[in-house]
Amino acid sequence: MVGGAEWTAGCEFDRDLLAASGGSEVLVLPTAAAYERPERVVVAAAEWFSSLGAEVEGVMVLTRSDAEDPGVAEVVRRARCIYLSGGSSLHLRSVLKGSAVFGALREAWGAGAVVAGAGAGAMALTDPMVDPRGGALTVGLGLIEGLAVFTHYGDAAEDAHGEKLHRSVTLAPGGLPVVGIPERTALIRDPEGTWRAAGAARPAVFVDGQAAGLEALPG
Repeated sequence: MVGGAEWTAGCEFDRDLLAASGGSEVLVLPTAAAYERPERVVVAAAEWFSSLGAEVEGVMVLTRSDAEDPGVAEVVRRARCIYLSGGSSLHLRSVLKGSAVFGALREAWGAGAVVAGAGAGAMALTDPMVDPRGGALTVGLGLIEGLAVFTHYGDAAEDAHGEKLHRSVTLAPGGLPVVGIPERTALIRDPEGTWRAAGAARPAVFVDGQAAGLEALPG
């Protein structure tokens, strides 16, 4: 899960994600950017991964009908590295939740594929999910359960006075970790269930309103 500013200098951890996938192709779903020129998202990803020796295939799952297309679902199921872009986590959730494409993504992940989300893509992968409108917790996609992530952590443009993050931490149920992930920073879950950080900064973990370490995250 990447805090934002994906596919830019400082995100060299993508090289390790590619190696872990065992392939040289990245499947990019610009679903969260459906209303923000998603084709440009795919181009940006292609330029970045080209510098890492990989190719990008953009899968334009922008609407619910796209997400129920069995042919598209099969493409996702066969992928070894799947990347969800930033944009709107609420739109991403509404398109993918319970869909054929998300079912295929879950199958691919269960079979060992690398699944990455950036910004809104990272937020939506968890359940519960931080609601970007105010920081309360809501239902997410649930690929990762038992924690919530707050992306663009420390970015004044996203949360000028830290009020959204404070609300997320305060409203979290007892024992639920809330993780603030800065831009160009990744929170990575390895196959054995351990967590580590990579990139420009360090994620901040909060449990019951107090700072905690990565060991507080579910395996």
